[in-house]
Amino acid sequence: MSVKLRLMRVGKKKQPTYRIVAADSRSPRDGRFIEIVGTYGPRSEPSEITVKREKALEWLSKGAQPTETVRKLLEISGVWGEYQATRTVKAAKDRTRPSRRAPASAPAKKSAGTKKAVAAKKAAGAAKRKPAAAKAAPAAAEPEEG
Repeated sequence: MSVKLRLMRVGKKKQPTYRIVAADSRSPRDGRFIEIVGTYGPRSEPSEITVKREKALEWLSKGAQPTETVRKLLEISGVWGEYQATRTVKAAKDRTRPSRRAPASAPAKKSAGTKKAVAAKKAAGAAKRKPAAAKAAPAAAEPEEG
């Protein structure tokens, strides 16, 4: 189940207000949702944006993907920047762990061996094609008797 942070339209006809909700990506726009994360009122001047910071950060850290509009609203409210800051700190911590992979020289040897094998196959294929082309050329060059 992939979760999205998206807008859910509420309000009267021609007077929209939106809820920012965490919902399954397969559910309809105004259908089932998991949790309300905030609200957005585009008609007021300036637009009203309220986001429950803890809930939004929780859903983002769980892997919920915001839609383009919700991402812009999160940037305006400051939650997106906070999420990016925590994400870069976690990424930096992950990089400090020692790698479990083989040493760098082992993959290089393996790739060199495969390159040689590919080159040998190409050369063998070219050698097979050359005699066929050589036979065809002299036959066309010979004058016909008759």
